[in-house]
Amino acid sequence: MTSVGQRLAAIRGGVQPARHNARTIAALTGNPGCARRAVLDCAGVDKQRLAAYIDYPARFGQSQFAITRGNAFEAQVKANGCAELLRLLREQLDLDIPEVSYDDLESVAGHESQDLRYARSRALLTRAAAQAEGAGTLFDHPLLRLEVAGQQAYLEPDLIAFQHAGRFHVVEIKSFAVIDGQADAGKVAAAAIQAAVYVLAMRRMLEEAGHDPESVSHDVVLVCPRNFSNQPMAVLVDVRKQLAVLRRQLSRMTRIDALLAELPATLTFDLAPDDQGVPTRSPASLVAALEAVEARYSPECLASCELAFFCRHEARGCTAALGKAAREELGGIERVETALAIARNQLAPAEDQKEAAELLRAAGRLRAELMSGVAG
Repeated sequence: MTSVGQRLAAIRGGVQPARHNARTIAALTGNPGCARRAVLDCAGVDKQRLAAYIDYPARFGQSQFAITRGNAFEAQVKANGCAELLRLLREQLDLDIPEVSYDDLESVAGHESQDLRYARSRALLTRAAAQAEGAGTLFDHPLLRLEVAGQQAYLEPDLIAFQHAGRFHVVEIKSFAVIDGQADAGKVAAAAIQAAVYVLAMRRMLEEAGHDPESVSHDVVLVCPRNFSNQPMAVLVDVRKQLAVLRRQLSRMTRIDALLAELPATLTFDLAPDDQGVPTRSPASLVAALEAVEARYSPECLASCELAFFCRHEARGCTAALGKAAREELGGIERVETALAIARNQLAPAEDQKEAAELLRAAGRLRAELMSGVAG
């Protein structure tokens, strides 16, 4: 284990790491400046359990009913060697797939080792990319890998990759319904960015092996139930925009070794469970540990990070709590009371606050004019 790996293990404590997936990477790249999330995710800390223990439980995520329904729909689409998926590809997307071979990569010879699964996935996908005789067509749950903040993160994808005529496609199976040709825009956007994570990971895998990364199509196949039934339907979704954002945000992230260098050597989020698995560490001690790692809160975090309610409480009174746009416009002004005092000419701005001060005072004048007009 590297020194970085040892440090991350100490931060996590004596538990198995929580695994990255497309959702966590999409959320992490949505806020690349947040050192707190980067450290916790790279260490594999269970943020949901941590948030609940310090009394700021997460209020988002799928219900058990939704998870069960999603698993049942996925099993239906994949039943009998993905017969239903093949029907969709042939009929609805007009893809000519005359012959099919199916590889289930969820385990290798009964073992679920990440290293083994990744090696097997890489071998089969690169073989298919070389169009070797007998190469596969459908690849169920290939394990992928993507560098995040300087560390390789294994992805546990809920997807099928299929290769046809020298092109790979990613298939995302989701249980939200498409009703009269329309689906929830937020859910479609989330599915698109998650699929883009897989596309990028597959492209980098093939590129490392000397194959054309563009052989992984930017058009992903989204499979959802039609209307109010469980009958699946498929549509193509172009994720080029999401890929561009993902690449840019990943490149902006600070390497984990640089982040760790700024943290106390004794930092840990170990809950110190007893023999019964009950945490013995005080919540106050964990709050102090969280405060040692800089956060970058914005209201968008509430929809994607388990610690968002704690960070929102911590950021109360900060301009960052007003949103990314306000934080960027008020660069150099960190507190709301400071912004209000400058806007009211009660405080002289510092040198790096003068540009924001002009905007604040202009906004103050407009508000005063508006209020006087209402009063008149």
